[in-house]
Formats: sequence, C-alpha cells, structure tokens
Amino acid sequence: MGKSRSLRRIEDTTMWERFTGSVSKIGHSISSRIAFAGNLAVFSLSTIFWLIAKGPRRETLTSCFYNIGVLSIPVVMLTGTFIGMVLAVQTYPPFKAVGLETHIGAAINLSLVKELGPVLAATMLAGRVGSSIAAELGTMRVTEQIDALASMGVNPIHYLVVPRFLSCLILIPGLTLFADLLGVVGGAFYSIKLLNVDWSYYWEWSRYAVTMYDIFAGMFKTVFFGAAIALICCHQGFHCGAGAEGVGKAATSSFVISFVSILFLDLLLGIFLDHFQVVLTGARSGGVV
Repeated sequence: MGKSRSLRRIEDTTMWERFTGSVSKIGHSISSRIAFAGNLAVFSLSTIFWLIAKGPRRETLTSCFYNIGVLSIPVVMLTGTFIGMVLAVQTYPPFKAVGLETHIGAAINLSLVKELGPVLAATMLAGRVGSSIAAELGTMRVTEQIDALASMGVNPIHYLVVPRFLSCLILIPGLTLFADLLGVVGGAFYSIKLLNVDWSYYWEWSRYAVTMYDIFAGMFKTVFFGAAIALICCHQGFHCGAGAEGVGKAATSSFVISFVSILFLDLLLGIFLDHFQVVLTGARSGGVV
C-alpha cells in the first residue's frame, strides 16, 4: 500500500510537471510572438520616420533599384507567363463541359489581375528579393558591419533599410503589373493557339469582365505586399543570430513570415476592396438616380 501510494504521488508529480512545462512553453511562445510584433512595429515606425525625415541616399537607392527591380525581371516573366498558361489549362475543361469555353478569357484574366498575379508574384519576389535582403543584412550583422556604421555616426536603418524599403514599395507593384501582362499573353496564347478558342470571343469576354477597378485592386494590394516584404526581411536580417546558422535561419524565417503576411494581407485587403466596391457602386447608382 505504501509503495503504491508513493508511486501514485510520483506519477501525479510527473504529470503536474509535464502540464506546467507545457503551459510554460505555450506562454513563452505567445510572449515571444508578442515581443516580435512589438519589435517589428518599432522597426517599421523607425523606417518610416527616417524615410520622411531624410529620405534615402541616391547611391544606395540606385543599387537597390537594380538588385530588386532589374534582376527580378526574369523571375517575374516566368512566373506571370506560367500563371496564365496554368489557368488556361485548369479553366478550359469545366468551361467546355457546359459549353462556355469562349468565356475562359474572362475567368483567366480576372483571376490573374485581381488575385493570383499579385499574390504569386509577391511570393516569388519574397523568395528572391526578401531572402536576399535578410541574408545580406544578416551577414552585415554577424560581421559587425552594422555596428561599425553606428559607431561612425551613421544610422543603420536610414542607410540600409530605407532604400530597400522604398525600392520594394515602388518596384514590386510595377513588377507585378509586368507579370500580369505576361500572364494575360501566356493565357491567351495557350487558349487560342493550343485549345483553339475563338480569339474574338476570348478578348471580347475578357474586356467585358475585367474593369479598371480590378486592375487597381490588384496593384493596391501589391503596395502593401512590397512594404511587408521589405520590413519583415530587413527586420529579420537586423536581428539574426550569430554565425552562418543565424544568417540561414534569418533568410528562411523572412520568407516564411513574408509569405504568411502576404496571405493575411490579401484576405484583409480583399474584404476591404469588396466592401469599397459595393459602396462605390451604390454611390454611383445613387448619383444616377
């Protein structure tokens, strides 16, 4: 009896330790995420402050424009073209089954310019541009180059982050528009040349379905995508761990967090833009009446 009671006490103690350990891990995880959100918010406000107060240096801005914009064009070309072709492949069978194959241009181009083009192009740029930014700044942190800039009286955020933030803010929407254009061309080529869809109906239904507001909605999203990619990746690079392992983790986490942020922002902005379109349509109809 005495041994069984002692064993029960040991088991109860072990279960209690496991429970408290699990609660402690959950609390630590939540607190670390709250701390990360706070640090990112402070980092973002500092970047915006220096952008407004002094603006970027021309030499660093030119280099960032080239690395982020010009070097991303091949990736954007391939991404946009294959998005359009894949949409054509996946859209044609169900539309053909109901005798509406001539309408696939509307479905392809609307989903391309409003949703898939901005999201997938931003995701590709987060992988190419964002990971590169995080790795570059992380290497500078590990080799103490950022500390050297601070010791010389140069603000690291103004010198390193502001030009990258402004470049992403300006160039990612333009690159997404370029991807949308190539996606439209790729979808049209596959539909008309390989699926034998009548070209006149293809473009007629596309013109009827896609409006300037749809194009504006897609471009509006990419401004926030670009800002999120730049701020998250620069923040991860600035706060990376020591050594090569820290730089690798910073590059990986920057892409993962950027991708999740793109999806989350896409949801919020999609809801906002849909409500805004309803209000805008109601205001126009009210004005006509």
